[in-house]
Amino acid sequence: MAVEMSARAASTGLEGQLPPGPRLPYALQTLLVWQFTGPFLRYCRRRYGRTFTVRAFPAKASVYVTDPEDLKAAFAADPDVLRAGEANAILGPVLGRRSVLLSDGDEHLRRRRLMLPFFHGDSVRRYTEVVEDVADAEIATWPAGKPFRLHDRMQAITLEVILRAVIGVDAPERLSELRVALRRTVEFAPGVMLMWVWPRLGAVGRWRRQRRWQTEAETLLHDEIARRRAVPDLEERTDVLSLLIRARYDDGSAMDDDELRDQVMTLLLAGHETTATGLAWAFERLARNPDVMAKAQLAADDGYDDYLDALVKETLRTRPVIADVARVAVEPIRLAGYDLPAGVTVMPVISLVQQGDAFTDAGAFMPERFLEGRGSTPYTWIPFGGGRRRCLGAAFASLEMRLVIKRVLQRVELRAASARPEWAVPRHITLVPGRGTRLSVRPR
Repeated sequence: MAVEMSARAASTGLEGQLPPGPRLPYALQTLLVWQFTGPFLRYCRRRYGRTFTVRAFPAKASVYVTDPEDLKAAFAADPDVLRAGEANAILGPVLGRRSVLLSDGDEHLRRRRLMLPFFHGDSVRRYTEVVEDVADAEIATWPAGKPFRLHDRMQAITLEVILRAVIGVDAPERLSELRVALRRTVEFAPGVMLMWVWPRLGAVGRWRRQRRWQTEAETLLHDEIARRRAVPDLEERTDVLSLLIRARYDDGSAMDDDELRDQVMTLLLAGHETTATGLAWAFERLARNPDVMAKAQLAADDGYDDYLDALVKETLRTRPVIADVARVAVEPIRLAGYDLPAGVTVMPVISLVQQGDAFTDAGAFMPERFLEGRGSTPYTWIPFGGGRRRCLGAAFASLEMRLVIKRVLQRVELRAASARPEWAVPRHITLVPGRGTRLSVRPR
């Protein structure tokens, strides 16, 4: 099997043209990348320098770049040479073949141009009331004085926001059905991803169960799309699904039901777990930085949103939700001083560049660094990626994080269940708090 190949065998045809990297067996490097992401990448950076090669599944060879100038070059490269959609292909079984995340070239640009207006400026601010209502309802259920996993509760909030603001569901019965079905689809056990690589697993055990759950979720989504097309007030609705149904490409065509399903699943997978994890990290950091907590509470009470926005940025800098992004080179390309051959996967490393030399006292948690025009230089703060593939939902996620943080800090005081900071552990493609942000709360 592929994961049993040696590093040398896995890199056939690429040897001698790549940056240095560990000479460990392919299977071991795969384990280290997927299970010990942060420590392994930091070790490689110290041992091999700013650019290094890792050989791990699903790529033959991945070239990791950590210098801001090299990241700039990678993000600005010809998208027909460095393809992000092809690099994301492992997500195809759940997102669908026409997902904006899996598209490349003109098709990606066409879909992105259609969707982008719904995730900027006034288009996202119109969902403020939805986010606040969802947050208030969730906070009211938290047990006072009893430790619980806040990450789980953030997942409940972000899923509900997607159901209401993105899909536009408000009927209680429909909400209950979709809440269960969609959560099963996107909050899967880590081993479930193996089915996307080896489809035969879908015939047995938990993989078969996961496939059934996904089918049920897709059926419900298709039914919701059909219902939405038939509502008499479609033209007045502001949820993202309704906006996508009404949207038209440059040639006058509209998304069909299958494409709508693919984009909704993309928004769900990309916007649910990532935002929930970012929120969980924000509260984990606040609970262990009392000076910042005091300033954040004062900002929440006084409506000082600039400080809360800076808090969001500093959280995503110090605890990025995604460690890296990927681009497959389909043609030879010169990058970071190397002539990289076709077939290599280029990996701009978000976590290493954001915690590197570009930031003074990079290990400290200081939201102030993002106030008054200070903060990052180009390509040093990239939690949402960069270039034309930058996350469509970046503005929505940032707004949602600020609003939820504000509502929580206005209503409760947080206390960490343990003095020890929580470490980042890989789950799917995200880096989550190792103990689930275990906190206790009491009313203010």
